[in-house]
Amino acid sequence: MYDEEQQPEHGPLAGFTVGVTAARRADELGALLQRRGAAVLHAPALRIVPLADDGELLAATKEIIDQVPDVVVATTAIGFRGWVEAAEGWGLGDPLLGRLREAELLARGPKVKGAIRAAGLTEEWSPSSESMAEVLDRLLEEGVEGRRVAVQLHGEPLPGFVESLRAGGADVVPVPVYRWMPPEDVTPLDRLLDATIARSVDALTFTSAPAAASLLARAEDTGVLPDLLSALSHDVLPACVGPVTALPLQAHGVDTVQPERFRLGPLVQLLCQELPARARSLPIAGHRVEIRGHAVLVDGALKPIPPAGMSLLRSLARRPGWVVPRSDLLRALPGAGRDEHAVETAMARLRTALGSPKLIQTVVKRGYRLALDPAADSKYADA
Repeated sequence: MYDEEQQPEHGPLAGFTVGVTAARRADELGALLQRRGAAVLHAPALRIVPLADDGELLAATKEIIDQVPDVVVATTAIGFRGWVEAAEGWGLGDPLLGRLREAELLARGPKVKGAIRAAGLTEEWSPSSESMAEVLDRLLEEGVEGRRVAVQLHGEPLPGFVESLRAGGADVVPVPVYRWMPPEDVTPLDRLLDATIARSVDALTFTSAPAAASLLARAEDTGVLPDLLSALSHDVLPACVGPVTALPLQAHGVDTVQPERFRLGPLVQLLCQELPARARSLPIAGHRVEIRGHAVLVDGALKPIPPAGMSLLRSLARRPGWVVPRSDLLRALPGAGRDEHAVETAMARLRTALGSPKLIQTVVKRGYRLALDPAADSKYADA
């Protein structure tokens, strides 16, 4: 649905390309990004096992019906609703709800509370922070030794949470309401990895820890993990919906950005602040040129620039006075080798793309150089 060929023209993310790794709610996230001008490259890092087909969930449901737990921890609204719907499909809906009414029901946050009440149940308690750590603290303070605690897993095993309960003496019943599996077709994911390593995307978004872990695992399996970590540590912005999602990346030494509120909307707003702040603005021959990801804004208008032209601009932006020796330009141009004609061709195409033959000037003196500002001609002519 989304690809790198999109050319949005307006919004704070115009000119930037954002990779989306989500499987669930990918369309919603992609639409939010596109409405703000971003091009979106989507590659689900995971797939979700349908609840009705999941034998592990059926087994856990029967276990809870056979022996009511003392406490049930509901972690996600979609997971809780899916669990009840799956149980109804198996003819176990009423027995399951009956057992849940007998247990102390804890909800991780307001969305889960809404799902619990929609099922005709009432939660005993819910933290204001939506934090699993706060849920764990409450349980441990109450004491869990000898108690039976059912934990609805939200796509990942929550090892720290479950292990802490077991260390406190609880009999834990994991309820895998949906399970993450690797994607059946890894081609889009490999394409996203290649684009990230090539710096063809400006940011990667992660909405779950399993998605981040799956991307890293695929990179390791294909031998590109060091290159991926380098890209995420220096050029491509990794943006996570919250601190739990960021854990697999942080374990590899990758710093991430996260919104204060762990929602898709705030995640997109964070990108609207972070990515434009990374843009390079250059006054060129009376024009304002802003390098934005893989496009350029000239006086506020988006200009699609060919890859060779972007290499030229990035090279110029990194040099004092916007002057670059010929040898540096040859190294910057993809596949140019030592072909001086490639520099001249790229320069001509860049002038055309930017809409003015005066935006780029040549200086031929003791080698071939480019200068962005015509005023630099005399300044650097004898350099």
